[in-house]
Amino acid sequence: MFPVGLYLLALVGGAVISAASLPLWRRWCEHVGLVDTPGHRKIHDHLVPLAGGLAVVTGLATPILAASAWAWLGPLPESFAHVVAHGLAKRGWQLVAILGGAAAMLALGVIDDRRNLSAKWKFTGQVLIALAVAASGIRVTIFVESPLFSYAVTVLWILTVTNAVNFQDNMNGLCAGLGLIAGWFFAWHAGLEGQYLVASLAFLFTGALAGFLPYNFPRGGVFLGDGGSHVVGFLLAVLAILPDFYSAASQPKWLVLTPLIVLAVPLADLVSVILIRLRLGQAVWVGDNNHFSHRLVRAGLAKPRAVLILLLIAAAIGTVTFLK
Repeated sequence: MFPVGLYLLALVGGAVISAASLPLWRRWCEHVGLVDTPGHRKIHDHLVPLAGGLAVVTGLATPILAASAWAWLGPLPESFAHVVAHGLAKRGWQLVAILGGAAAMLALGVIDDRRNLSAKWKFTGQVLIALAVAASGIRVTIFVESPLFSYAVTVLWILTVTNAVNFQDNMNGLCAGLGLIAGWFFAWHAGLEGQYLVASLAFLFTGALAGFLPYNFPRGGVFLGDGGSHVVGFLLAVLAILPDFYSAASQPKWLVLTPLIVLAVPLADLVSVILIRLRLGQAVWVGDNNHFSHRLVRAGLAKPRAVLILLLIAAAIGTVTFLK
């Protein structure tokens, strides 16, 4: 049975909780000084609360914790009880690792927003989080049965996607919009393969981003912050690992490339800016204005239109993964 009701509940629940919590988090950020100040390479001229990541994590974690408590304390509705019970039994520790990793990425980014961490310490934190996730059993296999290879590829993948998505947090709506589109594709792929808990998690993530976006695009009343962009990138990296994109019995082999296709825009932008920085003799971890979005603006597009074009490109490329 295809649990449409569970998916709708996850999508709408994530959006409502994220949107409802955001004003509260915004006031808290203003109170404690967790705000983005105008300055070098910034596109705003006033203080902006960095509440987006906190709201997204709230929209993601609250339903998961509530459903887990409900399943433990009493019977769930029959329409999706078997999905939740089976999923928690099979992926319980992985779910703990995902939520813990998201919280750790959020904390790492918030510390960076407050204290401007060096690239060395930020990278170290990302590696430790990725290793913990791999240890929970969330690993890339790519047809090679070698634990060491699997750990190495998984850590590399999480680091790459996390930073590629973090790079997209340079214009209002771009990082969250790309995350929403990719999460939507991963949700449907997981659902069509019968991985209902993974699909529900992806729909929940998509909903949480949908609840945040109206506050951020196009006016930028609230930002994701480094904490939020780290969370979005980390969760996309994990959601790209969990589904079974390839089945030897029924699907073409190229579908194993689905994560690369769905995340083509942020990954291509990452490669592009790194090559530009190397050519210019700049440190690859120091930000600049050579991302795809910046180049579209320099070509004459308004910032919101540049963002929408990149989102449409991401959606069009992702659609290819449904062709068989």
